[in-house]
Amino acid sequence: MKQLSSFAVITVGGGDRISFTFDEINEDTGEPISMNKKQSFYAVDNDLKENIEAIKDYIREHKLS
Repeated sequence: MKQLSSFAVITVGGGDRISFTFDEINEDTGEPISMNKKQSFYAVDNDLKENIEAIKDYIREHKLS
């Protein structure tokens, strides 16, 4: 199974790129198969874009004021 360990939203050229790190774990034994694997993709789905914007708005309103 894959377990998400971290993610970040990076604004690149006006668009948002999601980078994430995950571990692969043997479902039967719990032993790690591989650790700290990285992937990324651009946010193109409208629902995802709205959720990213909501997180940015929350940070601006609650953490930057």
